[in-house]
Amino acid sequence: MIAAIDIGGTKIAVGIVDDEGRVLAQHSTPTDAASGYANALDRIADLLRKAAQESQTKITGIGIGSTGPVYPLTGEFGDMDFLPGWQGKNIVGDLQQLFDVKVALENDGDASALGEAAWGAGKNKSRLIYITIGTGIGGGIILDGHLYRGVDHSHPEIGHHVIDATNGPPCACGFNGCWESLAAGPAMSAWLKANAPKNYPNLENLTTKQICEQARAGDALALQCVAREARYLGLGFANLINCFTPDAIVLGGSVMNSADLFLDGIHKTIRQGCRYVPFEKTELLMASLGPDANLIGAARVWHHSFAEHGA
Repeated sequence: MIAAIDIGGTKIAVGIVDDEGRVLAQHSTPTDAASGYANALDRIADLLRKAAQESQTKITGIGIGSTGPVYPLTGEFGDMDFLPGWQGKNIVGDLQQLFDVKVALENDGDASALGEAAWGAGKNKSRLIYITIGTGIGGGIILDGHLYRGVDHSHPEIGHHVIDATNGPPCACGFNGCWESLAAGPAMSAWLKANAPKNYPNLENLTTKQICEQARAGDALALQCVAREARYLGLGFANLINCFTPDAIVLGGSVMNSADLFLDGIHKTIRQGCRYVPFEKTELLMASLGPDANLIGAARVWHHSFAEHGA
């Protein structure tokens, strides 16, 4: 039984996951970054013990999926603005010492990619790209069953390839017009607010979900916003298909809860710009692991590191 840990900017979830990807018990706690890493580590350890007791299992390994830059080979956190003081802390080493089991760590996008490839929509797809579209855009790449790593074993920042360098909005990555700045959820809200009349309903607090609901109701501006989003999503997917020609791209994240609004426009853009590769053989699939996807992916991190590839 693998203990799974999902570390986000606002919440940390832990659970026990069996070798078929079923979550047997789970708990969560606020990240509370201001209280420091040691405090978070204590809370994680307590919740792991509680989950193991509730599921009446013994923890045989621990897998971790974490937001932000992490270093899988050393088990350390990178520099994250929203987790001050965590940089350089070695959660892999600390949990190994506490539980006397093997521990593995990956970026949460890579963890989700591993989960979907093994137990979800990407099962039996040897070349898979997982993309999550929500507050930001991230993901992971699986090639021939292996998680792709870049130079120095780094995690590719899929959301920051540039779509419109001339007219696109600025991003914290340093460029204008990267994919995330144009197609993540906040980009939809920002565009509609910038183009709506002052009497547009609920303008100040408009969410991506509300925009999609208004588009379904026939609102002209919301429909225009949805069409724009589909175009920019399609451009990003077309770039990935041209570069990797994967068997499948698995789509997750909150924006993809309304995928039916975007898919026609996405496919139209892909057909337009992928004529030199067999784009029609790349499937666009919806992520299928549901609300426990992050925990399931974190458990899969352990399997990928130790049970399958012996890292």
